[in-house]
Amino acid sequence: MARTDHYNDPNAPKATNIVVAVTAFVQDDQGRLLMIRRTDNDLYSIPGGAQDVGETIGHTVVREIKEETGIDVDPTDIIGVYSDPAHVISYTDGEVRQEFSICFRAQPIGGELRTSNESSEVHWVAREDLEALNIHPSIRLRIEHGFEPRTTPYFAK
Repeated sequence: MARTDHYNDPNAPKATNIVVAVTAFVQDDQGRLLMIRRTDNDLYSIPGGAQDVGETIGHTVVREIKEETGIDVDPTDIIGVYSDPAHVISYTDGEVRQEFSICFRAQPIGGELRTSNESSEVHWVAREDLEALNIHPSIRLRIEHGFEPRTTPYFAK
């Protein structure tokens, strides 16, 4: 299912629901950032996705990163909460959503890089190479915040 991200677009469709989601800012021991290329919109992104009923938000981070990248992570803190109503996501099945997204900092603790049905590419990317990638502005903001020394401890897993 394809998606279109509308950002500050006066012609964007109206959101019909709000979805709780996560993204994760994960760096390796060389400071490179874990990035995927999404299959639903062909943009580069930090990994993440929607929370499932019955799981904690911490489990969502761990599950989504493993599903999309093959990397096991431990969420350590929260970088920020993003709920901009000017960012609307429409899907080819007719769903139009506004996300309530929590961006976590997470430490890699194992696994091997691999793609999935949600990621056509998975890479560790050096900070200086990020500018050349096609990244949605809402994700660039999370990345900028991730490189800043801003954190809120995250305790519940």
